[in-house]
Amino acid sequence: MEEKISTIILSSNKEFKKVLSLYLAEFGEFEIVDNFSDLSDVYNTISAMNKVFLVVDVNDGFEKYSDFIKKLDMSTCSVLAVSDNPNVDLIVKIMRLGVKDVLSTPVIKSEFFDALKRVSAQFSNNGEHVSKSRVITIFSNKGGIGKTSIATNLAFELSQITKENVALIDLNFQFGDITTFMDIQPTFNISYMLQNPDKLNKDFLLNTMEKYKNTSLYMLADPPVFKQAAEVSGKQIEKLISVLKETFSYIIIDTDTNFDSKTITALDNSDLIFLVTIVNLPALRNCQRCLDLFEKLGYDNEKVQILINRYMENDEIKIEDVEKLLNKQVYWKIPNNYFTMMAAINKGVTAAEINASSNVAVSYRELAMNVSDSVYRKKLIQKYSQNSMRNLDNILKG
Repeated sequence: MEEKISTIILSSNKEFKKVLSLYLAEFGEFEIVDNFSDLSDVYNTISAMNKVFLVVDVNDGFEKYSDFIKKLDMSTCSVLAVSDNPNVDLIVKIMRLGVKDVLSTPVIKSEFFDALKRVSAQFSNNGEHVSKSRVITIFSNKGGIGKTSIATNLAFELSQITKENVALIDLNFQFGDITTFMDIQPTFNISYMLQNPDKLNKDFLLNTMEKYKNTSLYMLADPPVFKQAAEVSGKQIEKLISVLKETFSYIIIDTDTNFDSKTITALDNSDLIFLVTIVNLPALRNCQRCLDLFEKLGYDNEKVQILINRYMENDEIKIEDVEKLLNKQVYWKIPNNYFTMMAAINKGVTAAEINASSNVAVSYRELAMNVSDSVYRKKLIQKYSQNSMRNLDNILKG
């Protein structure tokens, strides 16, 4: 007999708990666990389980549960929040805790069953991890245009928005700067990882890679000496990416500017490539050459996207000119904000940690939302709002 999914309902409303219990009994697959003394007892119980479905009635007070939810491991605990007033502001706050499902009360049985189906599908692999990882490589064949800033800030924002494990990998083996940009002194580097292929598993990766502060962002530094870098092969990079995909939901790769075997391997194994440029003719011509090469490599048009860094509205060369020259739409524009970015780089932090409301920090946050698995989030916001999708995006990303 298949193991049932342990279910905990946190609510002071006895009638609500009774109705949900009846729904759960009718659906099957779920088994209610009760009789807790306090939230600490609930947390300890959840931590000891492999798969838990937690229903949180935020009518009891959002603040009451927010710190508690933040601590949960969302890989083993699926959380459904319910509220009698699921307005946009509340939904955004809830989802930023890592909760992906919200229902209004009184709970409609069909909607609750749909939520149960999503939870069941999440745990249907019986504890075995199914890779749903997305590999995003930041590339340019021209140095000094901000690749590393983009990689570090995008990785940080993805970890903040999704609450899932994010890996930031430095494949710039000549002049890697991730450790400087994030102010870390790594104990291990990518060369050490590749010299121990038999150890590469989730526990090894999470214990060996450098964790950025109190986030779900983990970093892997470039080799400290050129000799170690020269010994790394494309096949080893491919193996490493494959293993990382079993542990991390998002893998952000900062590459070298050269088209060597290691860089090509990273590009080949990427789901999305951000081809970075700035708006001047030499950079745009380099970008055009890259697009031609990517086409020869057989990369799908959707796989390669143009990202403009240090964009200024009053540039002499307009976005329309860029798109006409490259014969491709610009996917994203990171605004030019010299003072915020220099302060972030000099302090070894992200733009959001310098000024979360700055235009550049907001742009990185919005970029992360666009490349994350945000389809359900957008549908959820749309359900409880009369605003346009543009306004919804702004609310969600702000």
